[in-house]
Amino acid sequence: METPQTGYKVKSYDTPVKRYCQTLNLRDSPELIAEYRKRHSPKEAWTEVLAGIHEVGILEMEIYILGTRLFMIVETPIDFDWDTAMARLNTLPRQQEWEEYMSIFQQVAPGMSSAEKWRPMEKMFHLYNI
Repeated sequence: METPQTGYKVKSYDTPVKRYCQTLNLRDSPELIAEYRKRHSPKEAWTEVLAGIHEVGILEMEIYILGTRLFMIVETPIDFDWDTAMARLNTLPRQQEWEEYMSIFQQVAPGMSSAEKWRPMEKMFHLYNI
């Protein structure tokens, strides 16, 4: 079983990929955070939204949590264009409804798209395998 202490498997691809790392803060409420976790479970996540994520070209998406801080890793093909994909994602079935549904848990302004809520993070260190 994968845990924070044992680590998480990383999928490998036959082609090079690139990674986007982003962050978002949740409201400081244990009840809201528990509900946010529940709504992202395999049983509760909306299939239309998951399909849309894949439809715009995202290969993998992971969200990690520590307290109220979320950290998301998105892996895509090398030729993936973030702005184009997010604009398209925002038009797909139920995406805007999902964003409104999630915003009650997040420290965001009403009506923000996913691309506006999640803030890109700058890579400041990388240890390469020599």
